Amino acid sequence: MEFTAGQLAEILNGKIEGDESTKVSSLSKIDEGIENSISFLYSTDYLEYLYTTQASVVIISDELKVEKEMKFNPTLIRVDDARMAFAKLLEAYKSMQMNHKKGIHPSAVIEEDAEVGENTYIGPQVYVGHGAKIGSDCQINAQAVIAENVKMGNNCVIHHGVRILEDSVIGDYCTIQSGAVIGGDGFGFQPNSENNYQKITHVGNVILEDNVEIGVNTTIDKATFGSTIIRKGVKLDNLIQVGHNCEIGENTVIAAQSGVAGSVKIGKNCMIGGQVGFAGHQKIADGVKIAAQSGIQGDIEKENEIVQGSPALNIGDYKRSYVIFRQLPKVKGEVSELKKEIKDLKNKLGS
Repeated sequence: MEFTAGQLAEILNGKIEGDESTKVSSLSKIDEGIENSISFLYSTDYLEYLYTTQASVVIISDELKVEKEMKFNPTLIRVDDARMAFAKLLEAYKSMQMNHKKGIHPSAVIEEDAEVGENTYIGPQVYVGHGAKIGSDCQINAQAVIAENVKMGNNCVIHHGVRILEDSVIGDYCTIQSGAVIGGDGFGFQPNSENNYQKITHVGNVILEDNVEIGVNTTIDKATFGSTIIRKGVKLDNLIQVGHNCEIGENTVIAAQSGVAGSVKIGKNCMIGGQVGFAGHQKIADGVKIAAQSGIQGDIEKENEIVQGSPALNIGDYKRSYVIFRQLPKVKGEVSELKKEIKDLKNKLGS
């Protein structure tokens, strides 16, 4: 698809500096820009590339000043926030790419009592189970499974190979990336008298509220009974494990490879780094930030606290402790030297 700078400026509510008839047909990074592409610039760290890029159009933040005496190739579209404007453009681009998918592929299997809303695309080898209800304007891509009694809202995008298992509830405008599994059994086993592990049957479900995004190969376990709940606006990265009966508060984001054990309650507006591990039954207050690779072994009760380490400490305490930790080899050497001096002194006094 091809657009002019003027058309894009109208979409982004931006101001043109240069030729509004300049045409673009692809996207690029500013340091790798090619002719007929559009890029963006939001930081002075990349300002130098404006004068060398071959991109035809650059979306630029209003606050960035351009050296007038230096020449550059692209037409500029000035906006309040170039990153947000480019994100909006990417969203529109993706939407236009997907909108060509219509209808139900002949290889899809849809049970007779399932319901599919208007303008919803069902791709090759998709299975839609008994009693499932899928809303309007959804995109269900190849080999996805929408199991029995799943309820899905409108404008959802389900990517290739996703498994949404029995009784799960998916809100409006949710995106689930390839390979994710929603509603698998939780990790529940109880040792019996012979010390064998007896599986605990899980009969609950998973609820994703509106505007949730689930990353590639992330798994969310259904509740033992009741619901595992992912509140509205939550964004989960790739390869995350969310255990049974957890609740993640609205607009919380979690980075890749984090593991959340069963019955953890995480507040709203939290930011959780990659490879963070949560022990079971913890409660995390609203607005908490957790640094990557931290281990959470107890409740975090203070809102907006920042923690790091394993077990996690307040970020200030962690940094002070880390300074001491880094000095331990030096301290050990000094202690060894002192012990030697004391021993020598004792020997002298004894003689």
